[in-house]
Amino acid sequence: MESLRIVLMGKNFELRLVSLVVRARELGGEVILLDLGSSDETIQMAGKVECRVINHQGDTLVPTLAKELLDENYEGSTLLIHVNNRFKLRDMPLLVNRARENWDVHMSFISEETDNSNPQEIIYSDAEVSHLAASNSGLRALSESSSEDTPLGLDEGLRVRVLHSKPAPKVQQRESLATASKFAQLFYWMLESRHPLLLFGIPGIVLFIVGYKLSGDVLDTFSEWNETSVGVGLAVIAVTLMGLFAMMVGLILYIMGKQVKQIQAQYNHWPKDE
Repeated sequence: MESLRIVLMGKNFELRLVSLVVRARELGGEVILLDLGSSDETIQMAGKVECRVINHQGDTLVPTLAKELLDENYEGSTLLIHVNNRFKLRDMPLLVNRARENWDVHMSFISEETDNSNPQEIIYSDAEVSHLAASNSGLRALSESSSEDTPLGLDEGLRVRVLHSKPAPKVQQRESLATASKFAQLFYWMLESRHPLLLFGIPGIVLFIVGYKLSGDVLDTFSEWNETSVGVGLAVIAVTLMGLFAMMVGLILYIMGKQVKQIQAQYNHWPKDE
């Protein structure tokens, strides 16, 4: 299989760099960062993952990028990916497959959803590249073009394909339990953290309300006190007290948990004897 080098072009994407480089190395060979003037830790992160960096100060037109990437000693294909807000990590395998197809030039220009123009007639100076997959002969032909040329001006002997890169359609998705509302998020967090107010507080409130309702509705139905009425009365009192006790336990455990966290935080700041 022909070798493939992947070039990640962009700036200020330090949080995405490592995952992009790792994924690119799984799909291709050499990985290069074409930095457009990052002001964050993108270049430093590239050094930590041993990714070669090319600092590009010029424009990002196709002919200029082709001159930057052209290497007569390299015999494989080159895939240039513009890392922007539209690009997702899951899109990389598809672009790699396009680069391994039998194309000398396969590129796409960033365009709006309503753009129905012919991408092969777009002038390089009016377009922003989304991705560029090219062989060495394709890069050479692009590097010899001017910024006012179009893909139609390339040699007829080259296998060329040009596309529009349009934003993905917005599909309304159903909200999950964790994102449906603030109450759902709170309830989901309480389930995961086994919060004492959930384990004891909610059952306590339920038992207390049930006992209070029974004390007013059930006991009033007995006209005299006997073994049955006394048993029901004690059961109602027990349910009410259990609910009250459970609520108190939940509050006490919640307060104790807060105190323990404060003590642990203070302990972590205490100086330790060496």
